[in-house]
Amino acid sequence: MPVYHRGETAVQQRAGLAAQAEFSRGGIGRTVPEVAAAFLAEQPMIIVGGTDAGGRVWATQLTGAPGFLRVPAPDVLTIAALPHQDDPLAPLLRRAAAPVQVGMIAIEPATRRRMRLNGRARAAGDGLRVDLDQVIANCPKYLQKRTGRLAGEEGVATAPTVRDGTSLTRRQQESLSRADTFYVATGDDLGAMDASHRGGNPGFVQVLSPTLLRWPDYTGNAMFLTLGNLLLNPAAGLLFPHGQDGTLLHLSGTAHTVWETEEVERVPGAQRLIEFSVDAVREVEGASALRWGEPAYSRFNPPVR
Repeated sequence: MPVYHRGETAVQQRAGLAAQAEFSRGGIGRTVPEVAAAFLAEQPMIIVGGTDAGGRVWATQLTGAPGFLRVPAPDVLTIAALPHQDDPLAPLLRRAAAPVQVGMIAIEPATRRRMRLNGRARAAGDGLRVDLDQVIANCPKYLQKRTGRLAGEEGVATAPTVRDGTSLTRRQQESLSRADTFYVATGDDLGAMDASHRGGNPGFVQVLSPTLLRWPDYTGNAMFLTLGNLLLNPAAGLLFPHGQDGTLLHLSGTAHTVWETEEVERVPGAQRLIEFSVDAVREVEGASALRWGEPAYSRFNPPVR
């Protein structure tokens, strides 16, 4: 099977980076190396993307004490956690008797290490078993360095406040305009999923309206896994975690790439722009026990006007 699908190769060619993408394909495999398995065993968090029964794509965060992620075989990842019942992916993952496609990314902000894992998940006891199809090494650009801790059971609300909507409130818009990190889940036209990180200096996410966001696509590894998926399937899910109180802001909608030179040139460092239209919003206060310290911004972050 080819490493890249037709959406990814089309974007690579349009960007004029097909040769670099060919070089980067060496970072895509199907098994987890021993050093990567050890990395996963140290992590308290993994981001998971999936598609709900209505066809909406969402991204969420699963957490646990280090060791909750394990690699019992080179092509298998087990996750000793399930989404909270109020999580938009809870119906998909908590009852996944048959395999469902998921995209995942594990990140250690304190060291800026990260890796992506995509495959087929099914419920297994109080967690998930994922048979892996892709294991991807990622570069650490635009990842803010910060330390985290698990607050324990007291960090997760027993009855969290859930707010649903179809547009962003003014408070949510202000929060997003200050964000330096978020996660994006996408899928191709056959349902295979991917999850990725996006980072930059505060203000790199532009809130154009209560239902429209835009962010720059900076120079990366030229794989274009996210943009390639969007070319074939515009559905996308965003996750904005609030590291001080454990609030998770989930957005689901559609996205497309803006290539027009004049628009792109207005944004420092941008090679392209991504515009995201909001269809559904779910904010869950106290959803996560993870707490994060103040960031040390990546030296690769372009300035924000």
